[in-house]
Parts: sequence; structure tokens; C-alpha cells
Amino acid sequence: MKSLLKGFAAFLHLERNFSEHSIAAYTADVKRFADYLNQQHTDIAIEAIEPIHCEEYLYYLNELGIDRNSQARTLSGLKTFYKYLITDEVITEHPLQTIDAPKLHRKIPDVLTVEEIEQLCATIDHSTPEGVRNRAMIETMYGCGLRVSELTALSLSGLHFEAGLIRVIGKNNRERLVPINEQAIKHIMFYLQTIRQHLTIKTDGEDTVFLNRRGSPLSRVMVFLVVKEAAQKAGITKNVSPHTLRHSFATHLYEGGADLRAIQDMLGHESITTTEIYTKVDSQYLRDTLIQFHPRNNRD
Repeated sequence: MKSLLKGFAAFLHLERNFSEHSIAAYTADVKRFADYLNQQHTDIAIEAIEPIHCEEYLYYLNELGIDRNSQARTLSGLKTFYKYLITDEVITEHPLQTIDAPKLHRKIPDVLTVEEIEQLCATIDHSTPEGVRNRAMIETMYGCGLRVSELTALSLSGLHFEAGLIRVIGKNNRERLVPINEQAIKHIMFYLQTIRQHLTIKTDGEDTVFLNRRGSPLSRVMVFLVVKEAAQKAGITKNVSPHTLRHSFATHLYEGGADLRAIQDMLGHESITTTEIYTKVDSQYLRDTLIQFHPRNNRD
């Protein structure tokens, strides 16, 4: 089993370009499944299982109270493992090909209105170095729909303002070009020219756009704190995080008539299904509007 896991990890790294975090999660899922098989079916090797064994395992996870998202992720990892075994010619048929993932209940994310985005920005103190940087960060997250990790890793060499684009590194080290608006460009340039160039920059921050006072790249936690503090000061009671800005970016584009495929490309979603959640957000907005303003819903 150890040799199979080692080979699987190498496969994920070299052929799938997975991050270390994803590799650790996938291999851990396979090991847990192998442990389960050893307990329940001592005579079955993991490379010789049948669909019924995986169905039993998913039922077992469900009985333990493991949520559907985790079950689906586990099944995805196991399916990838068996694809690897086929690629490495350990087996010839995929035993899990017909197993469907548990149906997921997607939670509709909190979204800020355009007015709330403006309130958020208005709370920032532009007289301080941190304030100038924080405004540029918020404008970039909302203006480009970036994940936190994409913002903290944004590089100077990835800024192509003359073309109105930035290059970001998304999940599994996938690069993509994202359009950037004039407002975000203006605040980034102001930060670069008035604040960043006066910092004593550490080696690890030389090509990084957003830095802390010590000249090193910002941590994810710091970005979360910046956004939450701004939301608090703005009196916004919604559960606001950096990801809320990403959701708001996509929702406002969709409400404005943007094509769903274009939004998918800008967000860096592998599947259009992930992007389709914003159609549900829009539908919820329309329903809330109906409930609030239709005369039949305002009767005593």
C-alpha cells in the first residue's frame, strides 16, 4: 500500500500539477479507505475492490455524520486514485466509474450590494500607509473577483495595466489572465508609487504587489482581518469575508447581463456548475424584491 500511495502522490504532483495540500488530502482519503477495507474485508486488496465496497464506505461515512461535501470530495479522490492505477497498469477497469457522488446542497453565499461595497471602501483611512494598501486590495478583490490566495500571490510581473489585465495563479497553480478596471488600477498604482516603494522589501516580497510593513507578502489571515474590520466599521451586518467580495463581483456581473461562460473564465472555475450558483443568487434577489414590493405581499 505504501508504494501505491507514493506512486499516487507522484502522479498527482507530476501529471496533475496538484498543490501539496491537495496531494496530502487525496492520499489521506485513500489511506482511510484502505484502513476501512482492512477492518471490514481483510481479504480484499484496495486495487481489487468492487463498486459495492465503495457504496458501503460512503454509507459508513454518512452514518458517522460526515457531511455530503466531504463525502463527495472523498469519492473524487478515490476515483482519481483508481484512474492512476489504470494509468500505471495496476488494474484494467475502473471499479468506481458508475458510483455517483452524493447530491450537494449548495449554500447561496452572502453578497454585498454596490452601495455596501462603496460603504466598505469609504470606511478606509487613506491617510495611513495601511489604508492606501487596504483600499487597493479591496478594489482588486472586488474588481477582479480574486481568491485570497490569488491576491496575496499577485506579482508585479503579473500586472499588465497597458492591456487592462493581470495574471493570477489560481488553484493547482493554474495561470489565467483577468481583466482589471480603471478604479483598481488607479488604487494599485497609488499604493505602488506612494507606499510600497518606500518599504524595506524582503527577498520573498520582491515581486509581490501587496506587502506588510516589514516588506514581506501578506498572510491570508491578515487579508481576512482587513476586510472584516472594514465591514464592521461600515456597519454591515452580513458575514463578510474576502470571498464575499469575489461572490459580489460575480453576482454583479451576472445581474448586469454578463455571459456565464465569461464569468467562469474570470473566476477560474473548472466547471460551469460552480459558476451557476450565481444564477441562484440572482433568482433569490428577484424573489426578495417580489416579496418586498409586490402589493399582494404587503397585505395585512
